[in-house]
Amino acid sequence: MKVLHVITGLEVGGAALQLRLLLRRLPAHCEVVTLTNPGPLAEAIEADGTRVTHLGMTGNRDLSALPRLAALIRDAGPDLVHTHLYRACVYGRIAARLAGVRAVVATEHSLGDAVIEGRRLTRGVRTLYRATERLGSATVAVSDTVAARLRRWGVPERRIHVVPNGIEAHRFAYDPAARAAVRARLGLPVDAFVVGGAGRLVPGKRFDVLVRAVTQLPGVHLLLAGDGPDRELLRRTAGQFGSGDRIHLLGARNGVDRPAAGDGPDIPGMLSAIDVFVSPSPDQAFGLSTLEALAAGLHVLHGSCPVVDELPDDQAPGARRFGHGVHELTAALRELRRTEVVRLPVPPVVRRYDIDRSAQELMAVYEEARAAARRTRAAAAPTGPPPQGLPPGVSLPDPSPAPFPDGHSLSQR
Repeated sequence: MKVLHVITGLEVGGAALQLRLLLRRLPAHCEVVTLTNPGPLAEAIEADGTRVTHLGMTGNRDLSALPRLAALIRDAGPDLVHTHLYRACVYGRIAARLAGVRAVVATEHSLGDAVIEGRRLTRGVRTLYRATERLGSATVAVSDTVAARLRRWGVPERRIHVVPNGIEAHRFAYDPAARAAVRARLGLPVDAFVVGGAGRLVPGKRFDVLVRAVTQLPGVHLLLAGDGPDRELLRRTAGQFGSGDRIHLLGARNGVDRPAAGDGPDIPGMLSAIDVFVSPSPDQAFGLSTLEALAAGLHVLHGSCPVVDELPDDQAPGARRFGHGVHELTAALRELRRTEVVRLPVPPVVRRYDIDRSAQELMAVYEEARAAARRTRAAAAPTGPPPQGLPPGVSLPDPSPAPFPDGHSLSQR
């Protein structure tokens, strides 16, 4: 089977990282098209042996990308097109139909209650999403929570398939040598209580809550991995509270092989160095970074995490939900600090979300989508060459009040 993956961008983020892990395991010949900035993961994916093509889309309203993408799909001749992230799903479904490819699977990575990939959900976003969703074969939800949201949007139950994200759990196993090395490199006291966080530094992730909570705990350090528009604001906040020397902004980390920039620790090294992991976002679609922290045997405080919330408490005994405010998080961290925090056994939830299992389940969706496409093709009369315009009933209204940032993926960890 030949599969063409279309993704909005390959900057560091949960969707892009998940795609790379899947590409290593899917028993199919895969190629990747990124609509915007290839980012640091494009080179890594190509080094793994998968071809990456940059479409050069200039922004959310760059409609010239549609015929170019359709032509690329037609030339590639895939058996199935798999789209990832909102913009790629909208353009990719239409382009696949124009190219004559009927087997189209889309993964919904980041649909929240009020946002999608960090942007506010509007009527236009919903309308465009639902109109183009009908052009695909199936929509994959990364959690039961996302599947429920899709149903509320009106996506038919038969078209929704839950295929959770997965991780390589062994990569995040606690390493005492890495703990000592990272702390020494960052100048952290050996006995310091260290809190960690990871994700894109955008308002919806609420890392301002985490930074302010740590500033109220004398002697506590924070390692925050990630980059984004809120980086300078977080740095200034730490300085205003006189805690600039305790808030360590590590920058982007690719989470796979090495730091994406600078000489700081990678994600596994950071997780070994800290004592508690915090994910303050109140609106998550999955909770990949939380799962990685649990694989490292850490206590985790989270504002929202379907990967944990959807399962019984005994599946992740080290995870605890806290209220979304600074006071609640400060109190929870203070309580943990008073206890003797030790590494926990890797909980059952980690074994449940294995990347090999995710790849197997996704292949089953592929096979079902291909079978449905064959049945449709057999039942339809010959129609000649693929149409050159948009499919009937589909137009491209402006899906949001402002375009997505040019050349930039909206994937979120």
